[in-house]
Parts: sequence; C-alpha cells; structure tokens
Amino acid sequence: MKTLLSTLVLLVLTISASAQSEVFATQEGAINGYDPVAYFTESKPIIGNKEISLIWKEEIWYFSSTENRDTFKANPEKYEPQFGGYCAYGMSRGYKAKTDADAWTIADGKLYLNYNLEVKKIWSEKQNDLIDKANKTWPSVKNSLMK
Repeated sequence: MKTLLSTLVLLVLTISASAQSEVFATQEGAINGYDPVAYFTESKPIIGNKEISLIWKEEIWYFSSTENRDTFKANPEKYEPQFGGYCAYGMSRGYKAKTDADAWTIADGKLYLNYNLEVKKIWSEKQNDLIDKANKTWPSVKNSLMK
C-alpha cells in the first residue's frame, strides 16, 4: 500500500510538472515537431524527423538534419523560439497560446512564433513594443498552464 501511494504521488507530480512546461510541446514534440534551426537556415518551417532528435528543457526537439540538431545542441538559446514557442503576441497580452508554424518572424536574431497569420500581421505592426511587453510578462507566465 505504501509503495502504491508513493507511486501515485510521483505520477501526480510528474503530470503536474509536464503540464507546466515552459516549452510549447504537443505529441509531435517541442514547437509541434518543427525544426527550430530551419527557420534560420532555410527561412521557412520544416517539420523535424523523429529519427533526429534531442531532449532539451525536458522536451523532445526534432530536426530535419543531423547538422541542424548539432547546431542547436551547440547553442540552443540562439535557436529556441522566444517565450517557449508560445505565441509572442499572446505573451505580450499576458497569456500562453499555441502557434502556427507558418506564422513566424526573426527579429534581432531571435525567433518569434504567432497563433496564426492574422495575429502575425497585428504583431508585425507594433512588433518592438510587443516584444518589450512580452519580455516583461514571460517570467511570471512561463510556468503557468496554457488556457
């Protein structure tokens, strides 16, 4: 009975920790399974290969090539999307939202993802102000659950 109770407590803690991940992840992996390096090198979203992966920030990241995986591994902070891959516009408004791989921007060498192309358009109009707001919001929101 004591072992069963210990196992249940561990399971609840594990589920709770993964539900509060600071990285937007789905069953397809971090950032929906897209290769974060490809946004920089190919200037477009490319779905990662499940055979070419690594674990970082407790999530599985997929890559379209071993070169991209190795590039990410050498400097993940350079290639990871800002705000854990959650919608940058949503973050500027104080909440986490999922993203569309086609709604992306690189600004000042950083990758920003948005909810969809319409939100990206709004984001682009006031991008610098919204980046400042999102940067201020992220520390208090990053461990919250996505609504």
